[in-house]
Amino acid sequence: MARGDKAALRLTVGLGLAVVVAYGMGLQAPYVVCIMAILVLCKPGAPMPLAKSVVVAGLFAALVAAGVLMVPLLEHYAAAGVLLTAALLFGLFYLGRLRANPLTTVLVMAFALMPVAGVQEQALIRVLALTLAVGVLVGGAVSAASNAIFPDPPAPSAGKAPPAAAPDREGARWVAWRGTLIVMPVFVLALTNPSFYLAAIMKTVALGQQAGETDARHAGRELVGSTLMGALVALAVWLGLSLWPSLWMLALWLMAAALWIGSALFGARRSRLRPSFWSNALVTSLILLGPAIEDSDSGKGVLEGAVMRTSLFVGVALYAWATVWALERLRARRARAAAVDVLLEERT
Repeated sequence: MARGDKAALRLTVGLGLAVVVAYGMGLQAPYVVCIMAILVLCKPGAPMPLAKSVVVAGLFAALVAAGVLMVPLLEHYAAAGVLLTAALLFGLFYLGRLRANPLTTVLVMAFALMPVAGVQEQALIRVLALTLAVGVLVGGAVSAASNAIFPDPPAPSAGKAPPAAAPDREGARWVAWRGTLIVMPVFVLALTNPSFYLAAIMKTVALGQQAGETDARHAGRELVGSTLMGALVALAVWLGLSLWPSLWMLALWLMAAALWIGSALFGARRSRLRPSFWSNALVTSLILLGPAIEDSDSGKGVLEGAVMRTSLFVGVALYAWATVWALERLRARRARAAAVDVLLEERT
């Protein structure tokens, strides 16, 4: 069995287990547990060790204190709180790009969600932190167990490894600006209506991370296309679930979606689209499907809520595309100006 096949199976089994744990135990915002598990299972390279997942889960628990401290700052000194949040997010995007850490999305999501949840209700911070930690633990446990059962073959040694290239700090700085400018407008909107925009923050963070892996030429297909693909996957799972609504059918339908997406994500199935496209599509489908299930349980209009969320997500994706395009043009203009200055100095 090839590495891509095993990775797709790990993603499929991991999402199924996360669904059973989150929805079976009646956790608050269970789809967030599933999203955290997906972010862990989609991490490229070797699976996350169980010990490391425990450490990461403890980090999320520690973020409770940071979230509590940010709440009064945002309530009484909103401008300072927003600027501080923007600086923190910029630093996370920047360090994540320099170190090529795929868990940057998880950290950014935590720092963006905690203050907004606290503005709505401070007790919700502890619940959300527990939800994030459980998701990381589930993802790490399933990843470690499946890797022990189906271990990947050792990579062939090709002699002495070449020295690592120096990190592109200038490129990382532009990517960090992209991510921060994409996330912050929705963060500010979420402070006005936290319950409505919590799901939008998760989608925007995923877009901010995805925008760092594409360019202006492919940004439309990557950002908007993956959003629409996620909406189609969520619709297919919802239609299948409506035939027989139950926990096990929800797990099976989501596992089928994860297997189809994971096969393209990890190269088991040929696809012209990048892995970031497929991972964002899977995350988007859960962000849309989770609130729809909660609306159905509470008697709210599922179709109306789904249309509003999908429209909001497409609008955010279009804004992210415009941000990538504008920053790419600004960067190219600065590069041309710097080249002209160097040429003039050489002539003089």
